[in-house]
Amino acid sequence: MNSYEALLNEAYKEGLTVKEKDLIASDGRIKGTRIAIRKNLKTNLQKSCVLAEEMGHHYTSVGNILDMSDTRNRKQERQARLWAYNRLIGLRGIIKAYQSGCQDSHNMADLLGVTEEFLQECIDCYREKYGVCTQLDNYTIFFIPNLAVLEKV
Repeated sequence: MNSYEALLNEAYKEGLTVKEKDLIASDGRIKGTRIAIRKNLKTNLQKSCVLAEEMGHHYTSVGNILDMSDTRNRKQERQARLWAYNRLIGLRGIIKAYQSGCQDSHNMADLLGVTEEFLQECIDCYREKYGVCTQLDNYTIFFIPNLAVLEKV
């Protein structure tokens, strides 16, 4: 389960301090071992997605990457988001949604414990990373033209 509380516990075990604050420019920020999450996010699902991305920065980013005009910073931002997508969804999560009979993004996001927006961003990222499809175990996950999962029998 990807609950906000589980991610908070994971962050704590990593030596990270997470506080909900009044942020204006973004939903989350990390500086050193301190993570700030926008206090007025409406749901714990939103907070989970933001916290996962900020934890991704902890694991994958170096230095101040706020200037998105710098290619290196954009690459680090992508790596942090990819870490979050893999942590909260992953290819196994897509397969789990298929096995559970999810027919739309709303049901899939609900099952995986993420927002629909985060799920769509994950699928878009995986499409960019894997192209048409990728294989995991006995499954082929297609990203082009649409998300689809086929099981080899």
